[in-house]
Amino acid sequence: MEKKSKTNETEPLTSKKDVSDCNEGEDCKENRLLRNPKSALRLVEDGNKVHPSQGDKGEAAQISNGYSGVQNSVPCNGMGEVEDAQCTAPAATTTTTTTTSTTCGAEGQQQLMELEDRETWSKKIDFLLSVIGYAVDLGNVWRFPYICYQNGGGAFLIPYTIMAIFGGIPLFYMELALGQYHRNGCISIWRKICPIFKGIGFAICIIDLYVASYYNTIMAWAFYYLVSSFTAELPWTSCTNAWNTGNCTNYFSKDNVSWSPHSISPAEEFYTRQVLQVHRSDGLDDLGGISWQLTLCLLLIFTIVYFSIWKGVKTSGKVVWVTATFPYIILIILLVRGATLPGAWRGVLYYVKPDWQKLLATEVWVDAAAQIFFSLGPGFGVLLAYASYNKFHNNCYQDALVTSSVNCATSFVSGFVIFTVLGYMAEMRNEDVSEVAKDAGPSLLFITYAEAIANMPASTFFAIIFFLMLLTLGLDSTFAGLEGVITGILDEFPHVWSKRRELFVLGLIIICFLGSLATLTFGGAYVVKLFEEYATGPAVLTVVFLEAVAVAWFYGITQFCNDVKEMLGFTPGWYWRVCWVAISPIFLLFVTCSFLSNPPELRLFDYNYPYWTTVVGYCIGTSSIICIPIYMVYRLIITPGTLKERILKSITPETATEIPFGDIRMNAV
Repeated sequence: MEKKSKTNETEPLTSKKDVSDCNEGEDCKENRLLRNPKSALRLVEDGNKVHPSQGDKGEAAQISNGYSGVQNSVPCNGMGEVEDAQCTAPAATTTTTTTTSTTCGAEGQQQLMELEDRETWSKKIDFLLSVIGYAVDLGNVWRFPYICYQNGGGAFLIPYTIMAIFGGIPLFYMELALGQYHRNGCISIWRKICPIFKGIGFAICIIDLYVASYYNTIMAWAFYYLVSSFTAELPWTSCTNAWNTGNCTNYFSKDNVSWSPHSISPAEEFYTRQVLQVHRSDGLDDLGGISWQLTLCLLLIFTIVYFSIWKGVKTSGKVVWVTATFPYIILIILLVRGATLPGAWRGVLYYVKPDWQKLLATEVWVDAAAQIFFSLGPGFGVLLAYASYNKFHNNCYQDALVTSSVNCATSFVSGFVIFTVLGYMAEMRNEDVSEVAKDAGPSLLFITYAEAIANMPASTFFAIIFFLMLLTLGLDSTFAGLEGVITGILDEFPHVWSKRRELFVLGLIIICFLGSLATLTFGGAYVVKLFEEYATGPAVLTVVFLEAVAVAWFYGITQFCNDVKEMLGFTPGWYWRVCWVAISPIFLLFVTCSFLSNPPELRLFDYNYPYWTTVVGYCIGTSSIICIPIYMVYRLIITPGTLKERILKSITPETATEIPFGDIRMNAV
């Protein structure tokens, strides 16, 4: 067949093999160049209808299902004209091929090299454990049990399940599918979806840095407890220590001790006066000095994090075999131990006894929506990053269902672990469970649960494994959060950082450590509370809302479902489509508006946050999402043409997505 010169303008397709694999006179399908038994993927010649603005790209042909078929990411070699499923390709040594290959640009070669060099998970289980480790974190242990009993006990499971089915899981599935299909991090992926929303990626990176600045400090507290546990008698069991006050009351002692309104347990004084040392700070306007003990703990934690993620998912995928599975072993041990304690049944009854009247309160539904959202964790760039290292045809639909189900089940079981011990505490104090369970957040773990452990037989052993569990729960979540930033930056600036990952990760760790210094002060606990409530919550809700709108309404739900079909072989059903188009965005808007209309009044220990701290919190949160409108304006300014043309170009994908197809890769156009 004679080769003809054409000026078809199309995005080329990349290949690991030369088109010369399809020899003269042979059928392309026999050489695995094109394989689709249903449509035979007819090749047509009107490729100039695709990306007409890109100029003459050389010889190409457009495939009828919307993908362009050429050998490389740039027209390095000519491709013969195709007729009746036959193809001709010049030998690699012909003059024509050599001449045509000189048109290869360095940028295209770099794109092909990056595609072929992108690492993947060593095993499927590495990915699953990493996602489970990310989703199952400290919040599953302290936040879910507290919210559950506060909002109707067993009745809370109804709104929680509904919000998971129609809000959390669809968003979780959507991010996994996006990351796996486009194989990019949270920044560069928007070039392939809707370029004007690229600011979402930068906002995600800033949010992740904020989270890293306070989340790892909580792990530093746990590490301090872990080190303090290696003693014959745990230091928070008595009132005879240097940090104790006259109000310290040890009701577990053999003497008959009465519990008064002014009584403070030795566990609470150890937490507030020895670990945090909040008595040396007057609040956010006077944080005091830096605790050198917590600084050393945090430095060691960041060292562990660095050597776990510096080489990429190949190393972190192995570390999570320990950090993601160990907590489940400990949870089972603690559940069995808690169930055998006197009064455990009181805590379980308080935890699961349904209060059906609570279902009529709007706050319960808001709390259910917020809990499932922050538990599964879309919007932090982690799911996009982790899924981008999957094989193209990995069943991310099954992964989404499995990992989200494991996460929800873990939250529910953790409630039994916590409340069996709270029932035991209520029995010992001769109080109602509601009085014992009034602590929320970290205090539930570091005061109430730590005190219960201290008064069990073999208390040292249980303290060590409990705080070790908290560390492992936090570590794999930190791995994930930082990997979201790393993948996003490296994919956006590959020419700068792709060969310098270790150096970039080191710089990122140093930035996170320096950003954590405010949380290591004597008033650092107040900073942690402020960041947790204001700096990340509303911001990440806004980010995911815009992400859902951009994918479903700008990129197009039909195109997105076609992408899923390319990977999995089946199209998502009407349920998923309705959730992505309407229910999930409404779900996010509902939670965001509820939060903004009724911001929480912060109080920690005896400190009431002044009004100006709320303003500071919102300013910190706004500092991340402000990237989105700023980039939109910037994009419209740099795009040539009239305003209408600029908008159209800014919402049209500018970069093709490379699709594995047999032994070659194809560009979605």
